[in-house]
Amino acid sequence: MKSYLLLAHRAIDEFNRLIGWILAGLLLVMTVLIFWQVFARFVVGSPLFFSDEIARFSMLWLTFLGAGYAYRKGTLISVDILLEHAGRTLARLLRIAIILCSALFAFILIKHGYDLMDKVASQTAPSTRISMMWPYMAIPAGGVVIMINSLGLLLDEALNIHNQPKQEVN
Repeated sequence: MKSYLLLAHRAIDEFNRLIGWILAGLLLVMTVLIFWQVFARFVVGSPLFFSDEIARFSMLWLTFLGAGYAYRKGTLISVDILLEHAGRTLARLLRIAIILCSALFAFILIKHGYDLMDKVASQTAPSTRISMMWPYMAIPAGGVVIMINSLGLLLDEALNIHNQPKQEVN
């Protein structure tokens, strides 16, 4: 049983590695497009008509996928005073309750994000003329990443693995 849990844990870690590369690619796209937009506008005198729209869509995807990625890594802001002062058993129960609440939130993101995506599918973006379904798809996709990482955190609890974020040294 433990070997299957470890296998699932490794699969979720590999999934997050892929998400990390996607996030890096989205950040690169945003950086290049915004740089080129500024260069084209002020140096060439002829700005691109689509770069700001694609940069906005990339930022949307970066936000939703990045939230799930940061959740798994433990780098989201949190108030953990109860966890610090609770005993070992109570702290574990609180962590599990928090993970289950996050999974519920992810389910709501998936359900309502999909409904919203379906409603705007017939609309097109003004510059690129792509369906607005694609930018809105970031909402349920982010929910899926949060849901998968909630499962990963539950596996961490079951396997007694605690990934603490690295503290910065000042």
